[in-house]
Amino acid sequence: MANHKLRRQNGIIAGVCGGLGAFYGIAPFWFRLLFLILLLPGGLPGLVPYLILWIVVPRKRRNE
Repeated sequence: MANHKLRRQNGIIAGVCGGLGAFYGIAPFWFRLLFLILLLPGGLPGLVPYLILWIVVPRKRRNE
């Protein structure tokens, strides 16, 4: 049975992109690329949403 909850996982920094990738069923690479592109114009367009997701999205539990 597929787990459709958004959880931070497979993290390089905080697991936000890994969790988004698992939730939407696509590779985390695409979310990492999106946040990297959003960081280029000055940082805030990519940094602020990433930090908010880092705070809001719960970690993946070990038994899930």
